[in-house]
Amino acid sequence: MKRDIVCIIPSRYESSRFPGKPLADLCGKPMIQHVYERVSKAKAVPYVAVATDDDRIFKAVKKFGGNAIMTSAAHRSGTDRISEAVKTLNLAADAIVVNIQGDQPIFEPVQVDEVIAPLIADSAIVMSTLIYKIILDEEITHPHAVKVAFDNDYFALYFSRATIPYVRASSMKADYYKHHGIYAYRRDFLRTFTALPEGVLERLEALEQLRAIEQGYRIKVVVTPHDSVEVDTPEELERVRRLLTGKEAI
Repeated sequence: MKRDIVCIIPSRYESSRFPGKPLADLCGKPMIQHVYERVSKAKAVPYVAVATDDDRIFKAVKKFGGNAIMTSAAHRSGTDRISEAVKTLNLAADAIVVNIQGDQPIFEPVQVDEVIAPLIADSAIVMSTLIYKIILDEEITHPHAVKVAFDNDYFALYFSRATIPYVRASSMKADYYKHHGIYAYRRDFLRTFTALPEGVLERLEALEQLRAIEQGYRIKVVVTPHDSVEVDTPEELERVRRLLTGKEAI
């Protein structure tokens, strides 16, 4: 199989706060199916697959007609799982691999097109990700909303669960941006990235993208106008259910 652009959705069953969440029922479908179907609507992606180490998830994806790839249970991150999965696809070195987390069932399909745009436009860019301007004050200080600082060319300087930038003077205000867990990589860089040792900052913040920054690689950030909801708890799943049924606005 040879594709210019593929999207792989890493998915694991175990979760400390919500075990089995990929298979949790969401309006009559497992949550992972919602993610898969939204990716399939992206204009630029001809191939989608779920990468998992769990037979229950594998069978569920096959049941709704999706592509599924079994991977090792030993991976330290979703990106490492994706790297193993794409080895079976015979991709060109400069092919683009998109990473959509399996816990974002209501992201906008156009966000896939947004995240790959820099790699299509500039062959020197090896990795990109989406960010969103924060409008809810509570997200500025909440550690689950990962903040990002970037330079004038929209390359990430740092990602943190802390509030960055810190505003020293009370007379000044800052715009804050949070990170969406949607990435795009060149195939050859994905291999390089997953071969890198875990970084100190990555370990402290529990943010895998810091591995690239610590090693001197640049991550292009794209500001998306679309917010999303990551499902980490049953309560967040219930909120997504209300959003999908029109009982709440995002």
